[in-house]
Amino acid sequence: MARRTWAFAALLAIPVLLAGQQSPSILRVSVTLTDAAAVPVPVARHALLVSDNPATREPRRVLTGADGTVAIRLPPGSYTVESEAPAHFLGRAYQWTQMVDVVAGRDTTLALTADNAETAASTASTSSDAAPGSDPSLLLGTWRQSLVAVWSPTSRASGFVVDARGLIATHGRAARPQASVAVQVSSDVKVPGRLLVSDPARDVAIVWVDPEVVAGPPIPLPCPPATPPSLEEGQEIVALATPFRTGTDLAWGAVTGFQPRAIDTDMRLAFGGAGGPALNDAGAVVGLTSVPADGDVTRGDTSVVRVGIICEALSAARVGMSGAAPPGAVRLPVEPSQPFPADARGAPAKESPATITPLMAASDDFDVAFLTPPLVLRARQRPDWTGGRGGRTPEAEARLGRLTDFGAWAEYFAETPAVLVVRVTPKLVEGFWKRLAREAARTQGAVLPAFKDFKTDFLRMRAACGGAEVPPIHPFVLEHAVSDKDVVREGLYVFDPGAFGPHCGTVTLSLYSERAPENADTLLVDPKVIDQLWQDFAPYRAGGR
Repeated sequence: MARRTWAFAALLAIPVLLAGQQSPSILRVSVTLTDAAAVPVPVARHALLVSDNPATREPRRVLTGADGTVAIRLPPGSYTVESEAPAHFLGRAYQWTQMVDVVAGRDTTLALTADNAETAASTASTSSDAAPGSDPSLLLGTWRQSLVAVWSPTSRASGFVVDARGLIATHGRAARPQASVAVQVSSDVKVPGRLLVSDPARDVAIVWVDPEVVAGPPIPLPCPPATPPSLEEGQEIVALATPFRTGTDLAWGAVTGFQPRAIDTDMRLAFGGAGGPALNDAGAVVGLTSVPADGDVTRGDTSVVRVGIICEALSAARVGMSGAAPPGAVRLPVEPSQPFPADARGAPAKESPATITPLMAASDDFDVAFLTPPLVLRARQRPDWTGGRGGRTPEAEARLGRLTDFGAWAEYFAETPAVLVVRVTPKLVEGFWKRLAREAARTQGAVLPAFKDFKTDFLRMRAACGGAEVPPIHPFVLEHAVSDKDVVREGLYVFDPGAFGPHCGTVTLSLYSERAPENADTLLVDPKVIDQLWQDFAPYRAGGR
């Protein structure tokens, strides 16, 4: 009888054991509030505690992302989802405690809104310079459309609207004096910017764009900052940013020190994230984020330019725009929305190293290389090919490696975007007096290598398909230090995959140097080169891009 009882109990336990072994399901939680205009505002970085019912272990802590959502993998069962601490927004405190059943085999959604929240008057610290009791992480939803990307030939940065007339603040090294600037307000809208103030010494710049393209409101600054927002060492601050590839986002860090013009932090920013606003725990802007010219943003070299310096630059910019017409709203090219097909990227196993050769052209002053996604990726996949194994010579290997080394723009090209790159490099030449000295040394029995210098510096390029000018997506410039004082510049122009092809008839490049900025070195590109470029992008076109 006892044996039968045990067997019956075991049978009863089997469903329980099987339930515990079921595959986890996904619980998707969204946390959203609405502002005074009834616009949904995602609650970013809101801490939630998730515990099973009845509780058998410590609650699991999760944070919502920049879009106010989080996905949690859980075994089927009953759970309690509750706020670790209230979210403060527009003078009110919101917190949630909700029960939810996670069902096997399908996703479960839980929407946390003002309708199912416990609310009370906010007791969070406030500032007259920010919305009362606003959690800074909530302000990302409010100001998401006020954040932009600022492109220049030498950098990519974040920026933010500071005046409804189209004024954008960013950090000074993103927009150096005389630089051409473009402002990207969304994934498909980029327009020219006019640089009104560029102060690299204090690391602030103000860019003017057509106000009609600016979708978000100005982010309020405490100008004049008679009483700057307070900060203490160790205090946590948050930055709003638009890093490359990840879109609008938040970055958190602690204050580590104070300088006359800047605040030191341990904040880490992704590539292109510097230049956005930094806020204290009351949601007041305390400055804009910046990194040193040679800083590693992932290491925590971020500083915050004090808000007073932004206010001074903004005042000067308003004077500069007085009586002037705003910049034009012409749309500039943007990156293709689709990547290059993954199945067309790799090199066939039987491919000869000799076929992995960049298409080249040359003018009097410059060497020009045309780089496509297949070539760049194949070059990266064949680092072990040498001239001794049936292909390129070591010199050719080194040349290809240099051509696919994108320096300060390496992060942009890290995922091999579906673009055509035209790289323009000044030629190396040996000057008359150096050649004469080398010949004199040779007569004395000393054989010396040629003492070559770069012939000139790249300044800009214009490209034409037939008789029509083709604007680049980006007119990048690479700068290489050749001595303590001298820098040589290369062009690294990024074009749409369909910019050049047989439909052009002729493709011409007009290359300008710093030595002769008004005189173009004109290059007529070989039609065979254009045909090969067109073939390299055939898989991209075949995919319906």
